[in-house]
Amino acid sequence: MSSKILSAAVIGLEAEIVEVEADVGGGDMGLIAIVGLPDAAVQESRERVRSAVKNSGFDFPKRKVTVNLAPADLKKHGPSYDLAIAVSVLVATNKIITVQPLDKIIFLGELALNGDLRSVNGVLSIAVHAKHKGINTLFVPPANAQEAKLVKELAVIPVKNLKELVEHLEGQNNISETPESNFDFSNNKIIFDMAHIRGQEHVKRAMEIAAAGAHNMLMSGPPGSGKTLIARTMPSILPNLTLNEALEITKLYSVAGLLPSGDALITSRPFRSPHHTASGVALVGGGAWPRPGEISLAHRGVLFLDEFAEFPRQVLENLRQPLEDGVINVSRAAGNLTFPAKFMMVAAMNPCPCGFYGDTGKKCICSPSQIINYRKKISGPILDRIDLHIEVPRLDFEKLSSVAPGENSIAIKSRIEQAREIQRQRFKSANFITNSEMNSEAAKNFCQIDSSSQQILKNAVEQLHLSARAYFRILKLARTIADLEAVEQLSAKHVAEALQYRPKIE
Repeated sequence: MSSKILSAAVIGLEAEIVEVEADVGGGDMGLIAIVGLPDAAVQESRERVRSAVKNSGFDFPKRKVTVNLAPADLKKHGPSYDLAIAVSVLVATNKIITVQPLDKIIFLGELALNGDLRSVNGVLSIAVHAKHKGINTLFVPPANAQEAKLVKELAVIPVKNLKELVEHLEGQNNISETPESNFDFSNNKIIFDMAHIRGQEHVKRAMEIAAAGAHNMLMSGPPGSGKTLIARTMPSILPNLTLNEALEITKLYSVAGLLPSGDALITSRPFRSPHHTASGVALVGGGAWPRPGEISLAHRGVLFLDEFAEFPRQVLENLRQPLEDGVINVSRAAGNLTFPAKFMMVAAMNPCPCGFYGDTGKKCICSPSQIINYRKKISGPILDRIDLHIEVPRLDFEKLSSVAPGENSIAIKSRIEQAREIQRQRFKSANFITNSEMNSEAAKNFCQIDSSSQQILKNAVEQLHLSARAYFRILKLARTIADLEAVEQLSAKHVAEALQYRPKIE
């Protein structure tokens, strides 16, 4: 007798239904053969399933068991098929007499040797796909139940062990469905507050503009001037996540296996800070089974690159396309996958190898060639994609010793949320939500300027030799500055301020 049970595979961020078929009979006694392009983790499920079935009080068939994972040309990886394989074998050998049809149910979970279920990755992606395919029920480990229930239309059954599942399927001991949960996006603890930053008012202004429009930002200054602390305050002024943004981020973290224990939904914007020794694959994603990299894990949040010039040049060059397009296309032997990467990059660097070039308090000891070689680590195309270039000078004693508190993050955040709301209304019929995401055509429509502003931009393009990309980025930055003032018409002062944030030498 053969059986067919449904499970699912995760490919990138998407899922695919997998039919788990089991047939008993013929061949060597007690042999389990798994076919359908399984990897090592799937092959090892033979021993996990055998022990789990036996330790749950069921007899494992003494004849050959053939398990087929269809479609056969789709590579299968990971232990999430364990539960479906076990159920398929038990149904094929009549160890389970179900009281409900199994053709609209997905089974997910890794089996322990005693029959308990362990959590698996990518459950939210599978739940979303199951809804689209008309599947109404998911059996998952308890640790994944709240994550799956983010898709409210599904019945999610948390299964502690194999024996409990069999009793439920036979109608002996029903397991209660997982209830819906409510999530609070506003109760995010502030660790680094803008009020803690002494002085640096022009940097705080640039941070506010960057956060309001999700613009990229580069800070340059001597060691100890506060660049890292300033960057770490960015999450405290970013607007709260919307539900759709939270679901996008949660899918990424679930697939990557980084969803915090006990949290079904990511409710705060991510802040990723990879070390400058990170490889290109770690930054943009990839691997034998392509996984999201740091730029995708920073989706809808902040990617902080400290010691920017210490990153290998080739690693930074990998950022060109995602900084422009908001996605990263990963091509590997296992397949071509696309991950979202709409992050806000905040970078910090020293102006030279010793760190004191241009500093008024300490003399630079670097030679001109050393300074040139140091700055050449960051290419022109990367610099061209950064909207705000900020000098962060050394603080004097009076500002360092000042006890007067600065403006706190809550006050700044309220202005940023108002600016973001203006953008949401402006782009409600578009496929982007912030000013930085506008393409050139949208910038022409939403960033119209008067004749005086046009003349300022013309002079800047001719004198600074600005590229077409820089021209449109200035317009988008000016649009954000106007939004912070709740002004619809761009004026010369908005364009002039946006121009101040271009690098001194193009």
